[in-house]
Amino acid sequence: MDFINAFSVSLQAIVQGSGFSGFTSGNLIMIFVGLVLLYLAFARDFEPLLLSPIAFGCILANIPFNGFEEPGVMSAIGMGIKYEIFPPLIFLGVGAMTDFGPLIARPSSLLMGAAAQFGVFVALLGAMMLDFNAQEAGSIGIIGGADGPTSIYLASKMAPHLLGAIAVAAYTYMALVPLIQPPVMKLLTSKREREVVMEQAREVTKFERIAFPIVSTIFISLLLPSITALLGMLMLGNLFRESGVTDRLSDTAQNALINTVTIFLALGTGLTMSAESFLVKQTLMIIGLGLVAFIFGTAAGVVLGKIMCRATGWKINPLIGSAGVSAVPMAARVSQIVGIKAKPGNYLLMHAMGPNVAGVIGTAVAAGAMLAMLM
Repeated sequence: MDFINAFSVSLQAIVQGSGFSGFTSGNLIMIFVGLVLLYLAFARDFEPLLLSPIAFGCILANIPFNGFEEPGVMSAIGMGIKYEIFPPLIFLGVGAMTDFGPLIARPSSLLMGAAAQFGVFVALLGAMMLDFNAQEAGSIGIIGGADGPTSIYLASKMAPHLLGAIAVAAYTYMALVPLIQPPVMKLLTSKREREVVMEQAREVTKFERIAFPIVSTIFISLLLPSITALLGMLMLGNLFRESGVTDRLSDTAQNALINTVTIFLALGTGLTMSAESFLVKQTLMIIGLGLVAFIFGTAAGVVLGKIMCRATGWKINPLIGSAGVSAVPMAARVSQIVGIKAKPGNYLLMHAMGPNVAGVIGTAVAAGAMLAMLM
């Protein structure tokens, strides 16, 4: 009899301590969301390196009594986001993989990268009209830059409670670049404009390649000190690439480091997607505003490209303006694809990389401006 009573008490304790006892309909919905994201990542190839750990983190976050708030690896991953460790490390790898040559060869590309940030401020104003506070609106607006690490970096500083929704929106729209951008590009350009063939850019010297990240870091960091970590790591990674004497560091930053940090950053983002914080009306508004920001950013880049096309005597193809959003290198590839469809053999990829790289810098600058104005 004592054995039966003891067994009954033990069984009751197991049931009460299991996740099933605290499982809610909200947890079920969020686990389903995680499964959908896994499907998009694995079956549809939508940013699988990013969406898969985000999705699995979402599933883990919605297991009741998971104990992730206690000291351990999961809480340590959360600290990496909270204390802004992972986004700058991602930028170190991005810098090591990025060729600034097209931007240096055609400095006017900076204008298209800057114009593409228009969507950021459109979304900011839209968010404030929907009763988000200034810090929340700024964090939502940066989605328009199509830069996941910068979106996470800014949200962790200004609106950590919206981090999950903002990160999912940013990475989802990055994955959907090939679907969202072409209709906007075709709507705003004529057939003649899409057929413009651009001249090959000049050769960039090694001195220019090394001087650019150094000068950019000093000037922009002095102007906007709050983004020194992001910009500095981006440019340090690029120096590893261009110096010619730090190949091992460049290789580590491009491969082992960025892959490791991507897992932690994306998983940590998914861990913020609990039902309590994600299943709110604000999430739908954030996703909608992110789409608005992305469309307006693409449109602004193309419109400035049209202006530059006329100003240069039809030497600039306006399609490369759409690459001013910082989804590197996917946005540049979309410019290439749309250009080839308009005129077979018209290769715009390297020309589009100028605005594309400028967009990375532009989004970081926009984030710094947000921090300066709203914090």
